[in-house]
Amino acid sequence: MPKTAATSPLAADPSRWKALVFIALAQLMVVLDATIVNIALPSAQSDLGISDGNRQWVITAYALAFGGLLLFGGRIADKWGRKNAFIVGLIGFALASALGGAANGEAMMLGARGLQGAFGALLAPAALSLLAVMFTDATERAKAFGIYGAIAGGGGAVGLILGGFLTEYLNWRWTFFVNIPFAIVAAVGAWLVIREPAHGRNRAPLDIPGVVLSTVGLVALVYGFTRAESAGWSDTVTVGMFVASAVLLAAFVFVESRVKSPLLPLRVLLERNRGGVYLSLGLAVIAMFGLFLFLTYYLQVVKGFSPVKTGFAFLPMIAGMITGSTQIGARLMTRVAPRLLMGPGFLLAAVGMLLLTQLEVGSSYPALILPAQLLLGLGMGTAFMPAMSLATHGVNPADAGVASAMVNTSQQVGGAIGTALLNTIAASATTAYLTDHAAEAAAGGPAAKLVQAQAMVEGYSSAIWWAVGILAASSAIALTLINTGRPGKGGPVASGDGDGAEAEAAVKIPVIAH
Repeated sequence: MPKTAATSPLAADPSRWKALVFIALAQLMVVLDATIVNIALPSAQSDLGISDGNRQWVITAYALAFGGLLLFGGRIADKWGRKNAFIVGLIGFALASALGGAANGEAMMLGARGLQGAFGALLAPAALSLLAVMFTDATERAKAFGIYGAIAGGGGAVGLILGGFLTEYLNWRWTFFVNIPFAIVAAVGAWLVIREPAHGRNRAPLDIPGVVLSTVGLVALVYGFTRAESAGWSDTVTVGMFVASAVLLAAFVFVESRVKSPLLPLRVLLERNRGGVYLSLGLAVIAMFGLFLFLTYYLQVVKGFSPVKTGFAFLPMIAGMITGSTQIGARLMTRVAPRLLMGPGFLLAAVGMLLLTQLEVGSSYPALILPAQLLLGLGMGTAFMPAMSLATHGVNPADAGVASAMVNTSQQVGGAIGTALLNTIAASATTAYLTDHAAEAAAGGPAAKLVQAQAMVEGYSSAIWWAVGILAASSAIALTLINTGRPGKGGPVASGDGDGAEAEAAVKIPVIAH
């Protein structure tokens, strides 16, 4: 009897669950780093003498390097081997974090953040693709990706809690130093327990034109959205970045369709299930990043919460995400089609977001914000888990790294878009409110402060309405584009990307029947 994915030696590897612990730890470190620095930024800015005009670069330097180098990092993982890329990424991230924590000025800080982003771009796709090639049984895969999805979705909120605690009780430098033990434990554990299949590497020569076009194009895109937030959408440089990005990425697609060994084989993007995941997940992250931003400012500025209290205020969302991923998504993914988890999941998150459109200056946390966060977390956790699994749906093992990188790219670009777009909408609504209530604002005293607070809340509410629509669109895309059946179901093999030997290798990764 021929071996199947469920009975292959790879599926029986006893180290895979131990490996998941270290992969999940590394993913948590990368995801929480995207938000942990936000709370520490005011203190770091003061200590290092960073100007108001340049403080955004502490965030932007990380985002540009991470977003711009993800596809390159994914392909390097395919060539070097995911275990090697994973360990190098961890060591590099730890060293960059040590540099950031020891920073004595603006240049050293910005350099450290750029290096963190670069090594994160190597680490993140390697982590996800390792799961794709190590967990081949449908039921086990669902559990593994349930854990991974919960971390991917909730890590940002964990970063807010940890950032608040470290900044308030220790020092902002510990928001960098805290990465070092994470990285050391994950690297040592990975070295000891991860066993990567030898046949999964991509030995093709590196597509240098593709690397240059994709990196510069993505950097231009992320920077365009980041600059739009501060300089405006009509700013000459902002518009120039968007035009340059469109030209470069169009050239990238053209090159990839012509070269023999592309950086990003178009088959990875054009398979409808993966394409549906990348698009719906990218849109959902727009809404999530906007929410983190607005809710953080609402709780700290309007409600007067401390950084630590603000971080703990996000706990219901984390609990909801963990429950949605591990108890709903993981349990149901082997029983129902992924679109029946992703579509309703995004829709449930939209309902939670809809509750937050009712925010007022005096809104009750237990009565409004807590239940809204629970619904958001449950919905996102339920949707994230099958999305992460489907990211490598039917893909060749040799393309697993770059397919995984596309998930992170959609999230990173979605985060940049969400922060810039929703912040612009909020600012416009706040300005309009202040204009309509100019007389009260000019009066001074408590009345003026109340008008200022009401204007901010009006801005948040307006932007959150857009986030509701974006999540509804994510749900519609997931239900429309994703048509694969439940994992483990008998029937034809999901469409692979390769042919010949590569196609044969592709079915060794767990396939999802139509």
